[in-house]
This record gives sequence, structure tokens and C-alpha cells, in this order.
Amino acid sequence: MRRTRPTPTRQPARRPARRSARRLLALGAVAVLLLAACTSAPDDDEEQPEDLSPAPAPGERWQPAPGVSWQWQITGKLDTSVKAAVYDIDGFTTTKEQVAELKAAGRRTICYLSTGAWEDFRPDAGAFPPSMRGEGNGWEGERWLDIRRLKELEPLIAKRFDMCRDKGFDAVEPDNMDAYRNKSGFPLTAGDQLNYNRLIVRLAHDRGLSVGLKNDLDQIPELVGDFDFAVNEQCAQYDECARLTPFIVAGKAVFHVEYELPASRFCAASRALKLSSLEKKYELGAWRKAC
Repeated sequence: MRRTRPTPTRQPARRPARRSARRLLALGAVAVLLLAACTSAPDDDEEQPEDLSPAPAPGERWQPAPGVSWQWQITGKLDTSVKAAVYDIDGFTTTKEQVAELKAAGRRTICYLSTGAWEDFRPDAGAFPPSMRGEGNGWEGERWLDIRRLKELEPLIAKRFDMCRDKGFDAVEPDNMDAYRNKSGFPLTAGDQLNYNRLIVRLAHDRGLSVGLKNDLDQIPELVGDFDFAVNEQCAQYDECARLTPFIVAGKAVFHVEYELPASRFCAASRALKLSSLEKKYELGAWRKAC
């Protein structure tokens, strides 16, 4: 679920990114830092940092380090020419050959999937029983899942993660990971969310894949030790970026994006916090402005 905002115009063949609703917290000191940061971000044609993460030993998972450069694209024709060490791309629409191309160019790849919401446009949509689908998450054709039904969800999500592994991805980005904070149609608790999020971690790690915590800021203290990195939307706009520092302290990357703030408003603060930050458009196409 995204924050409350006007619904962007959709094009028939595209699906915009999923964005999780989060509590708005006022962190005064961080707000001052972020709003005062007016340093311009580098242009896209400038060289971006290489992957700062050491190569994993055989049988070990990739661990992205703080500050690594990245690209996030889940709509439109995949642009593999972007100068970024990490690509976060759609797990269903990206082909094994495209992943191999990126790997040959020295890039790391993250498999984007929705694990907390049902989407009627996915090829396996019929495998999720209607009784498991709750309220809409604000976007046509998408509904929250009843994450309490772990035994039924496990094989469905496992099959998706098998797809990511078999295509050669290094990691997964599971989206819609804070249903308990939203009107899901189910009486979900924080404990239900922790149980489900840890199931997601186990399924990814069992397949040798790293896994990121998407938003879900309230549960970072409980989950930072389980997840390998974090993915966040709009922490600068909502004065929340400092809440992601446990990942940085643990030596784990935070991949961060802003849609409504220009890069000049948050890049200096992002660099100070060692976030991997981008300015992107809502449709998450190829365009980016990196810090």
C-alpha cells in the first residue's frame, strides 16, 4: 500500500510500483538536515561507485554494502546500460538472458516480487485462493493477502523464489511487507507480520538468495538481524531516514528512493547517512537521478 496520494495515470501494459503505507513520524533534527541539504546529485552520465561488497565465498549469500550504487526499474523496456552496480528489476518480466547479461557486465541483480499482496496480472494469480485475498491496497487488481495462512502461502512464495534463483538473481525484494499497518481486511497483528516476514527470509536464504526488508520501519529493530539489506521509499520526504541507520551500522545497504523531492533536497543528507539514494518517477521506468 502506498502513502495517500493521487493515483498516477496508468498505461495499459504497465504496473506502477507498490508502496507501503507507513506512520508519519516527526524527527526534527533529521528534518532540518534533509531540508537544508542542497547539494546537487551527479548526472546520470557520471561514473557511479562500483559494488563495495566483497565477493561471497562459494555457498554464501551476496551482502550489499552501504553506499553501493543501484538502479530500480520495474516498468518499460529494461535498460542495461545504466551505470549502477546493482539492478532491482521485476522478477516475472525479466528474462534469464537479461539477468545473465547483467551478470556478465559485473552487475548484481535483485528480483522484485510482491509477497504481501495478490496481483491479478501475475501468471500464478489463480493459485491464491479467493479467501486469502483481502481488501484492495489502493490499486486496481491488487489485494492484501492473509499472511496468517503460512502453510498455504509458503509453497506459493517458494515457487516464486525458485523462479528468481533459476533466473540467476542474487537477491529478492519482497514488497507489501507491512500489511498489519494497513486496512487489509484481516485482523493482522505485528506478531503476524514478524512471523510472515521471517518466513520470507527463510525461503530466500534456503535458496542462496539475499533478501531485503521493504519499508516496515516499525519492525526494523526486530528484523535488521534477519534481512540482508533494506529498501525504502520516501524516508526523506517523511523525515524517517534516521530510522534506517540500524542497517547501515550492521554493514547492510539501504536502497532508497524519492519521488516528490528533487535530488538536491536529499542527496547531501543521504550521503551523510550512507544511503544508496535515487530520485525516480512513480512509474519506476529507466529514468533515475543518483546521489
